[in-house]
Amino acid sequence: MDYKQTIEYLFSQLPVFQRIGKAAYKGNLDNTLALDKFFNHPHKTFKTIHVAGTNGKGSTSHMLASVLAKAGYKVGLYTSPHLKDFRERIRINGIVISEQEVVDFVENHKAIFEKVKPSFFEMTVALAFDYFSRQKVDIAVIEVGLGGRLDSTNIITPELSIITNISFDHTDLLGDTLEKIAIEKSGIIKPNIPIIISQTQPEIKHVFRDKAQENKSPIFFADEVYNVFDVAYHKTKYQSFNLRKKDGQTIKGINLDLNGIYQKYNLPGVLLAFDILNEKGYDISEKQIREGLAITSSSTGLLGRWQRLQEKPLIICDTGHNVDGITKVLAQLNEIKREKLHMVIGMVGDKNIDGVLDLLPKDAQYYFTKASIPRALDELILAEKATNYNLKGNTFPTVKEALDAAKKNANPNDLIFIGGSTFVVAEVV
Repeated sequence: MDYKQTIEYLFSQLPVFQRIGKAAYKGNLDNTLALDKFFNHPHKTFKTIHVAGTNGKGSTSHMLASVLAKAGYKVGLYTSPHLKDFRERIRINGIVISEQEVVDFVENHKAIFEKVKPSFFEMTVALAFDYFSRQKVDIAVIEVGLGGRLDSTNIITPELSIITNISFDHTDLLGDTLEKIAIEKSGIIKPNIPIIISQTQPEIKHVFRDKAQENKSPIFFADEVYNVFDVAYHKTKYQSFNLRKKDGQTIKGINLDLNGIYQKYNLPGVLLAFDILNEKGYDISEKQIREGLAITSSSTGLLGRWQRLQEKPLIICDTGHNVDGITKVLAQLNEIKREKLHMVIGMVGDKNIDGVLDLLPKDAQYYFTKASIPRALDELILAEKATNYNLKGNTFPTVKEALDAAKKNANPNDLIFIGGSTFVVAEVV
C-alpha cells in the first residue's frame, strides 16, 4: 500500500471518533494495553508530559513542545485530531512523521490489529509511542484525546501532568455536569506525580485537590502562581503578556505567536511546568522559554487557533466549538473594528448546538454549511435551528461554497469568521 491507501485503510477499517463520534469510543484500556504489550511498552523508554482539558490542551501542548525543542531537547509531540493530514498528530521537533513510517507500521502490524481490533485512536497512540521510542526522543508531550481516565494515552507515567480548562463537551461520554467531567479529566493524576491546573475554577477545584491528595501528588493551581495582569494584542504578529508571580516578581513582555486572547488562561500552566521541570533537573532558561513561545506556531505547525487567513477583508478562523470556546472567540471578535460581520458556521450533530447558537451575534450575515464528515450537522437543519435565535443567512452544502459566497459579499473593511467546528476549519487552513 502507498500512503493514501494506508490512510484510507485506517479510516475504513478502524472506528474513527472524528468521523462517527460516540460509536468509536472505547470505555476501557484493554486494547491499548494489549497493543502496548505487543510493542514492548515503548512509552517507558522516554520521558513524557501529559496534557488534558476541554479547551486549551492543544495550544498548551504545542507551547511546551516548542520551548523544550528550543532548549535543545529532542521532543515528541502527540496531538489530535489532525486538520489536514494524519501525520500532524505525530511530530518530533516540529517535523511530522514520514509517510513511509506510517505505511510500514500499518503493513507490518496488520495481524495484531486484526486480532485486537483497536479503534483508530488506539492504533494511532501505539504508532506514536513506538515511533518516539525508535527515534529515541528525550521527552514527548502527549495530549489526551478525550476525557482522561479511560483515554488511550493514560498508560504513561509522566514527569508532570497539566489539566487546562474544564467545560461542557462530549457530555454524552464524560458526564453532564462540570464535576463529572472534571472527575474524568482528573483520571490522569498519577501517584506522586506533580499536577498543574492551568485555570482555577472554584466549583470544581475540590475534585482535583481530592484526587491529588488521594494520590499523594503535589498539586499547583497555575493562575495562583502566575497572574496575567496585562495583555497587549498586536494584530498580525503576536500578543505580549505581563505577569506577576506569587513571590512578587514581575515578568514583562512574554510574546506568544498564538493570537487567541484565551491563551492567557493557558500560559500560566505552561510557565509553571518549566519551573517544575527545572526543579527536576531539566535545563530550560528564561531566554529559551521566551524564544520558544514566540515561535510556537511556526516551530510546531499548530493551525486553526485564531488564525488569520487574509487581510481586506480580514478572514479569521478558530477551532473553538463548545460554549466556553465560542464565548472566548466572540469576545475577541467584538474587539476588532470592522464594518459588517460575516459568519461561516458549521457544526457537528453531537454538540450543544442550541447553546452555541444562542451566543452568536444577531447582527451578522450567516453562511450555514457542513464539513465533509458523517458527524457534520446538515446545513439546512443548522439554519432552521438558527432561526429560533434570530440568526439570518443562507445555506451552502460545502465549506468552500460558503466561504466563496462570504468573500463575494464582503467589503474590504468587513470581517469574515470561519468556525463552529474543528472540521470546518480543517477545510480552510
